[in-house]
Amino acid sequence: MPKNFKEELLFMIMMAGLMVLGMTTYNVFLHQGLDNLAKDTLLGYPLGLLVAMICDGILVGPIAKAIAFKAIVPKFAKPSGAKIGITISVLMVLGMVTCMSVFGILVSGNSLSAYPKTWGFNIIVALPLQLAIVGPIARAGLTKIQGSAQ
Repeated sequence: MPKNFKEELLFMIMMAGLMVLGMTTYNVFLHQGLDNLAKDTLLGYPLGLLVAMICDGILVGPIAKAIAFKAIVPKFAKPSGAKIGITISVLMVLGMVTCMSVFGILVSGNSLSAYPKTWGFNIIVALPLQLAIVGPIARAGLTKIQGSAQ
């Protein structure tokens, strides 16, 4: 877990950066196939990253952490770092998929009636991406940063 603002910011950049890259690639592939996949992913990445970091830092992150530490984590006898991390990760994915699905619909010019389908398609990739790939990479990066700071 980040111990100060600098670590929190670096962790958020790693986490959001990798998740936005993965989800942008997935959504471009889903809607356009392999044609111009790299180009269109890179074109959509900067705005997606900016919106994701704003949503994460201002809305989803604080709400997810508040829910985790007030409602969910205290119910465990002695929550380990892993339980806390997984709880926050799952809550973050739920919140970020909720926000970023709206963003994706608006950017692509689709109707908000596509929201339930979009949310469903995004959650089935975002949750495993976060839990199996991005989360472990970002936590390893944070551990390395924390180790080099001492």
